[in-house]
Amino acid sequence: MPLHRPGRPWAETLREDREAVILADRLGFHDAFIGEHLTDTLENITNSMLFLATLVGDAPRIKLATGTTNLSHQHPALVAANAAMFDHLTGGRLIFGISPGALPSDAEVLGILDEDRGAMFADAIEVILKIWEGEPPYDIVSGSGRYSVSTRRSMDLPLGVGVLPKPLQSPRPEVVGTVVAPFSKGVVEMGRKDFHPLSANFLLPQWVATHWGKYVEGKEAVGVKADTADWRIARTVFVADTEQAARAYGRDDRNSPYRFYYEQMLRKMTKLGRLGLFKRDRSEPDEAITLDRVLDDLVICGTPEQVAEQLVAFEQQTGPFGELVYAGLDWVDEGLARRSMELMATEVMPLVERYGSGA
Repeated sequence: MPLHRPGRPWAETLREDREAVILADRLGFHDAFIGEHLTDTLENITNSMLFLATLVGDAPRIKLATGTTNLSHQHPALVAANAAMFDHLTGGRLIFGISPGALPSDAEVLGILDEDRGAMFADAIEVILKIWEGEPPYDIVSGSGRYSVSTRRSMDLPLGVGVLPKPLQSPRPEVVGTVVAPFSKGVVEMGRKDFHPLSANFLLPQWVATHWGKYVEGKEAVGVKADTADWRIARTVFVADTEQAARAYGRDDRNSPYRFYYEQMLRKMTKLGRLGLFKRDRSEPDEAITLDRVLDDLVICGTPEQVAEQLVAFEQQTGPFGELVYAGLDWVDEGLARRSMELMATEVMPLVERYGSGA
């Protein structure tokens, strides 16, 4: 979900976000992850699954991914049933991206600001998977006892009552968790549970690289070999026909959406006490973190050849991974934004494959 500039009409940004997914589908992108927030006027998709449902017919090939469904925001039985129906609507194209829900104002409006949303998340995904695996009357109680699911008192199978739906994909859709912290212990659990990690676009390469070892640790704990194909990494990328255009729109221009995005991220992470995400070394003082340096570290921009070279160098820092997730941003200039996606699909990725093969 792009971070849109303030004051833009909501219908306009929703239409733009739909157009981005439709274009990605036409260009052969593999999947589209859409986030959700209830109380953010700049990241303003309130329900990722509802938004994605509008694309089922207009983007018929691309996998449609919640990026993420915030599991502390709804009862897990609701999420399980709605995700199962969505998987059927898409013909089995759902990727089920999940998280606790990180935005404090979302939690406050729902009355859960002082609750342990990580614990709510763990309970919720446990219940969702048991619903999909189980049969009525279910009789599920989550680990902490927070959630219980049963239809024992009201079930009537001859009438078809008391049965929760299962997804089309068997045994379940792919489950993906976004990773936003270096050395994340959550990635170990993803490995244990066969969930797949997606490393956030605002993490420096050296912090992204810490995720793979944690995933391997989780896989080894259950006697399974980790596969790099299961690891996604998001990056902030802008491709243009000329280096000058790439540098201006992707970094230097006052109206650059890339500059705006990281200016907002710096403010958010400072407020949340997570400025360390942008530090090259944990001992660095906060004053070392400037907007220009963050743009240098985290925006990959240039001509197709330059971007391909930067992506190959990035993979040398992180190690092999399965999928590059192209981060969406506000379309300040629709022509340049569309052209970047086109160049990414038609020129950059073939070059990356050629450089990676040594050809």
